[in-house]
Amino acid sequence: MFDYPTLKVIWWLLIGVLLIGFAIMDGHDMGVGTLLPFVGKTDDERRVMINTIGPHWDGNQVWFITGGGAIFAAWPLVYATAFSGFYWAMLAVLWALFFRPVGFDYRSKIHNATWRKVWDVGLFIGGAVPPLIFGVAFGNLLQGVPFHFDNFMVVTYTGTFWQLLNPFAILTGVVSSAMITMHGGIYLAHRTEGAVQQRATNAATGAAIVAVVAFIAAGAWLHAGSIEGFVITSAIDPAGLANPMAKTVARTADAWWRNYQKQPLLWALPAIGVIGPLLAVVLSRAGRTLIAFVLSSLGLAGIITTAGASMFPFVLPSSSMPGASLTVWDSVSSHFTLGLMFWAAIIFTPIVIAYTSWCYRVMRGKVTVEHIRANEHSAY
Repeated sequence: MFDYPTLKVIWWLLIGVLLIGFAIMDGHDMGVGTLLPFVGKTDDERRVMINTIGPHWDGNQVWFITGGGAIFAAWPLVYATAFSGFYWAMLAVLWALFFRPVGFDYRSKIHNATWRKVWDVGLFIGGAVPPLIFGVAFGNLLQGVPFHFDNFMVVTYTGTFWQLLNPFAILTGVVSSAMITMHGGIYLAHRTEGAVQQRATNAATGAAIVAVVAFIAAGAWLHAGSIEGFVITSAIDPAGLANPMAKTVARTADAWWRNYQKQPLLWALPAIGVIGPLLAVVLSRAGRTLIAFVLSSLGLAGIITTAGASMFPFVLPSSSMPGASLTVWDSVSSHFTLGLMFWAAIIFTPIVIAYTSWCYRVMRGKVTVEHIRANEHSAY
């Protein structure tokens, strides 16, 4: 069995893997939903788009559910505090996600143009809103969230929903939305042909450019020093029990860059976040759509891990009481819980990857208008 500090770091890495898996697998579903009203010009074309993700979207939701469950079990203080501060934002995500199951199930049940357009809007909302809100949440994490603990360790959030929508957070929301849209476009280019494929490729190209420019702009904003990061200034006990109040934290302009100064190899992460999307669209336009999807996935991983590496060991910094900030070391479950969860993850994560890979292999190939018309009652 691993010691307690090692398990804390392992679960920081595993939750990162789950979040990246969610962005890659459910992200391309959401990207397709975002592009639905713009790439699909006719009902048949929109049905083609829906059928590229229809058989898989619910299985891909496993990454989202598992990620939330892992945060609840491994980082209970983070889960409780985040859902207090981001309560309305989380509800907005859930409300948007409601449109997906009913939209996929009901959209093509009735041959009525108005009926189908309404569900198309619902699928667009279900695809576009969650990535935007998740990006805004990351922007607020980098700035710190206004919460504090009282003497009984009861958390109080002192901000408002509208404070979450600050300029920097909106910029990171653009990064998230654009990279997911790009990812969905690359996936569509791989699974379709003809006019739909061409429009998807063009949309992915524009989204990739927006994602990369916004990503670089967010980094430059942080580097300018107008947004202060967080740094632990007291001794910490990596093997200690969860007690976020047992440390002191200072805010400095260069805090989010210190890990990169100490470990220059970390610069590979933002480099992948920039190069991956650009190479993905170049290869997609050249017809190498499968490798383009792999590079798009690497680009998403690079952008997400850049934020994680910058913040380590912080998970949920507090802007109103910096000493109450939640970190990898002091916001986790017990040694026994982390160990038990570790073996569960080792057993079940490969199973999830295996059945997902099998499903995509069985249902691989292009989805065409001709296929939709020939399978009117079985297609979405």
